Amino acid sequence: MSAGEKAKAKAEQVVGKTVRKVAHAVHKDTLAAKGAALEARGKMRGANERTKDSFKR
Repeated sequence: MSAGEKAKAKAEQVVGKTVRKVAHAVHKDTLAAKGAALEARGKMRGANERTKDSFKR
């Protein structure tokens, strides 16, 4: 897994979590759901890349 892909996955997680928390603070449920989806996508991207790493070794 390249460092760039790891960074993209982590960035999606951080941005998604931030959006979700801010949206909850201002009571915007739709935006909170979008942030949660972005965070989940980042987590899945990271898991996908970790799986690729395990097969390379």
